[in-house]
Amino acid sequence: MIKFITNDTSIDEYSDEIQLSTIEECVEYCKSKQVLGVDTETEGFNFLTKKLIMFQIGDEEQQFVIDTRTTSIEQLRPVLESESIIKILHNAKFDYKFIKKWGNIDLNNIYDTFLAEKILHCGKENYGFGLSRLTERYLSVKLNKEERNQFVQLEGRPFNYNQIRYGAYDVKYLVQIYNEQQPEIDKLDLNHVVKLENKVVKILSEIEYEGIGLDIEKWKLIWETNHDKTFKKQKELDIELLKDQKFEKYRSVQFDMFTPESELRTTSINWDSPTQVLSVFSQLIPTLEDVNGKNLYKHKYKFPLIKEYIEYKELSKLTNAYGVKFLKYIHIDQKIHTNFTQVLDTGRMSSSDPNMQQIPADNIYRNCFIAPKDYVFVSGDYKSQELNVIAFGSKDPVWLDALETGQDLHGVCADLVFEDEWRNADADKKKKLRTMIKSINFGLAYGMGPNKLADTLSIDIQEAKDLINKYFKEFPNIKNFLDSLGDFGKRNGYIRTYAPFKRIRWFDTWTPKMYNDQSKFAELGSIERASKNTPIQGSSADITKLALIYIYRAIKSTPKFKDVKIVMTVHDQIDTIAHKDISEEWGKVLTELMEKAGNIVITNNLLKVDTTISTVWEK
Repeated sequence: MIKFITNDTSIDEYSDEIQLSTIEECVEYCKSKQVLGVDTETEGFNFLTKKLIMFQIGDEEQQFVIDTRTTSIEQLRPVLESESIIKILHNAKFDYKFIKKWGNIDLNNIYDTFLAEKILHCGKENYGFGLSRLTERYLSVKLNKEERNQFVQLEGRPFNYNQIRYGAYDVKYLVQIYNEQQPEIDKLDLNHVVKLENKVVKILSEIEYEGIGLDIEKWKLIWETNHDKTFKKQKELDIELLKDQKFEKYRSVQFDMFTPESELRTTSINWDSPTQVLSVFSQLIPTLEDVNGKNLYKHKYKFPLIKEYIEYKELSKLTNAYGVKFLKYIHIDQKIHTNFTQVLDTGRMSSSDPNMQQIPADNIYRNCFIAPKDYVFVSGDYKSQELNVIAFGSKDPVWLDALETGQDLHGVCADLVFEDEWRNADADKKKKLRTMIKSINFGLAYGMGPNKLADTLSIDIQEAKDLINKYFKEFPNIKNFLDSLGDFGKRNGYIRTYAPFKRIRWFDTWTPKMYNDQSKFAELGSIERASKNTPIQGSSADITKLALIYIYRAIKSTPKFKDVKIVMTVHDQIDTIAHKDISEEWGKVLTELMEKAGNIVITNNLLKVDTTISTVWEK
C-alpha cells in the first residue's frame, strides 16, 4: 500500500493503491521497523540551490511518499538518525546532502545498494550500477526514466499518480535489492568491507556538504604568473625550433601594431596543436605516431626541443586546469564542494568537479585553500603508507628494519643494490642513484615493469630490465611476494586486499583456460600488473577509510571536538579543521586514531602518521 502525505487540501484520494495519510502515521509505522528504504526526489542536482520536493520511506509492505513542499519531515528525525534502524538508499551521498540541507537531519546507519553492488562486482567493465540496472538484474523490473526526469521540471505543480507511484516503488525495490544482495555478500566474505564503505559514505557526504574555502585573489595571482610563464615558454620553444635550419620555414614574425614587441612570436607554430607539433617532431623522429607524454618522454634528453615542449605542456596544463576556469567550482556559499567516487577498481577513491585528488602537491596551490577565521587545518599524513603495505606483505627483513628504525628506506635499498658505486659516490651521484631506487620502490605499488621504469628514468629498456633484476636479487622476499600476487590473479581471475576487509577485484576478461594460453599473453600481463597493484593500493585505501570512521566517531562523541570537521581526504592524507584553541590536543587524537586504523591492517604497528597544523591546506 502507498500512503501519500501532503497538506494540499485540494486533493482527496488518488486510487485504491494510493491513500492519503499523515506524518504521524508514517512515524508510527517506521519506528517499529528494523530495515527501511529511503529515497528522495529533488528539483536538480545541486543541494545548495535545488530543493528537496519529495521524500519516500517504507518497506515492501507499505511505502510513505511525503510532499516536502507542504509537509516537514522533522517528525521522522528519531527514525532517520536512529543507529538501530537500517536505512537503505541508492547512491546515498546524493540523498544525504539534500536531507541534511532541507530537512536539517543527519542520516545514520546507512546501507547503500549502489556501493554494495560496486563491492560485489568491483572490476567488471560496463556492468552497470545504477538503480535501473539493479532492478533489472535482481527483480526483472525496468524503471521508467521519463517519470524520474519529470520531477526536475515540476515547478510547483501537484504530483500526479505516476510520480507518486514511481517514488513509492523505488523504496520497495531498495528493500528487495538489499535482501537479494545479502547472500552474495556472505558467500564472498565481503561483510567487513561492505560495512566499512557504508560507514564511510556518511563521512564523504559530510565532506562534500561542508566544502572548503578558497582564497580567490591568491589563486588568480598564481594563474597570472603561470600565464606569463607559459607565453615565455612558447617564445623559448620558438627560439629552440629556429636553431635548426630545417625548421626555418616556420619562421614568421606575427606583427600587430597594438602588441608590444616583447609579446610577438617568431614562428607560425601553434604549440597547442598536436597536429602541428607532430609535423615538426616527426622530422626529428620519423617513426613518431603522436605527441602524447608517454611517447615523447623517452626522447626528452636527446632532443632539447622536445624537452622544452614537455615543460611547456606541463606548465600549460597547470595554467589551464588550475587557472580562472577553476573558479567556476565555487558555489553560492563561496566554497568548493567536490564529488567523491568512493569505490574504484582498487578500492581507492577519486573526486571530480573539481578533482581535489589531483590538486598539485606543490603547496603553492594547496595553500590557496583556507580555513575559516580562528580555525586551522589539522592534517594527518601516513608516512610511506604503500611502502609499509609492501613491507608487511612481503615480510622483507631489510624493509621492515629500515621502517622500524626510521632509516631512509630508499637510501638503504640503493646501498644494497649499487654497493661500491653507492659508497664511493659523491652527494649528487647518490641523489641520482637514490632517485632510481625510489622509482622502483614506489613503482612496485603500481605493478611497474621495465618499459615504465625506462620511461621514468629516461634509460633504455635493457638497462631498466637489468636494474630491476639487480634490485630483486637483493630483495627476493619482495619479488616472491609480488610474483605470488600476480600468479594468484592469473590463476583465479580475482585478487583481494589484506584482512580483515579482503575487498575483491574481479578480472572480467579472465577465463579458467587463459593461464596456459600463450595467445593471451598481453591480457595476462594486464591481470598480473593489476594483481600486484590492487592489494597494495586497496589495503592502503582500506586503512584511510577506517581512519575516517574512527575520526568521525571521535568528533561526534567528544563534546570538546564537536566543531571539528573533516574537510578533505587525498589517498593517504586526512584533513580536518579545528578551532585554534584545541588544535594541538585534536592533532594528538587525530594521530592516535590514524595509527590505530593502520594497525588493524598492518598489524606490526610500523605505519606512522605525520600531523601538521596550519592556517592553509598543505601537503
